[in-house]
Amino acid sequence: MNTLLLGTGAWDPEPWRARFQAVLPGWQVVLPGEIFDRRAVRYAAAWKQPEGTFADLPLLDAIFSLGAGVDHLFKDRRLPEGVPVVRVVDPDLTTRMSEYVVMHCLMALRRVRVYDGFQRERKWIDLRDQPQASDIRVGLLGMGVLGQDAAAKLKTMGFQVAGWSRRPKAVAGVAMHHGAEGLDALVAASDILVAMMPLTADTAGILDAKLFSRLPKAEAIGGPVLINVGRGGLQNEADILAALESGTLGTAILDVFQTEPLPEDSPLWSHPHVTVTPHNSAISSPPAIAAYVAAQIKAHMDGQPLVNVVDPAHGY
Repeated sequence: MNTLLLGTGAWDPEPWRARFQAVLPGWQVVLPGEIFDRRAVRYAAAWKQPEGTFADLPLLDAIFSLGAGVDHLFKDRRLPEGVPVVRVVDPDLTTRMSEYVVMHCLMALRRVRVYDGFQRERKWIDLRDQPQASDIRVGLLGMGVLGQDAAAKLKTMGFQVAGWSRRPKAVAGVAMHHGAEGLDALVAASDILVAMMPLTADTAGILDAKLFSRLPKAEAIGGPVLINVGRGGLQNEADILAALESGTLGTAILDVFQTEPLPEDSPLWSHPHVTVTPHNSAISSPPAIAAYVAAQIKAHMDGQPLVNVVDPAHGY
């Protein structure tokens, strides 16, 4: 019997097992710690699985991430070499991410946080110098599927949109930058900077004081805005707080953190210029993810190549 090994970390595994058994009828879906024939495991699916979950599986053909990120898989020092790792590219997840990014760019444009403060103080103040979306430059760090979708929707709203990728990439209608020099150019011309790139050795801690110092003043929206919907490891939280205090940053919208859940004593919770959300900018439908993985498995068993395979050298 073909077997799928499911490693869900802190998630309750039983709902996930039920979903996969529904979309892979006739398969055995097993969990780490259970007794099963390790030679029968053809595929595995995981999110923050225990280390070594996928070791000693001689016939393993592929490992699927149950979320958009894959850095959790590569942290496993016993991850089997040569086995393809596949990331989720799901329209539902993509749409939700773009909703979050566009929402917060519009909130920054219309100074919603400032007006919320006026309301709490019962002050009738009209900020007359209201810019249009076409006056505001949004820079997207990371131009994969998620970044390109967000760029298209931001352009529809009228924002000036530019993108950055590690390697050269052409995206229709978007001014593109790449490499170290391109990063400097993008940051210097971004009133709103959105981090959407994966966490790799090259991007870890990239959102730091040095980068913030290159942001423009963005006075039309009360200072430059940082939005991080990528990974918590991209940001230096002490540098974010310092930049907010100095005025180098105007606002930080953070959906991901160096430690999750965000510790109760973190000053980010109560900072007046920080929005904290609990890593939910792009939670895709679990049934949709199970269906996506099952479709890939069936196609692969029919001889078709896997899609959205991660390049281990780059981590995405």
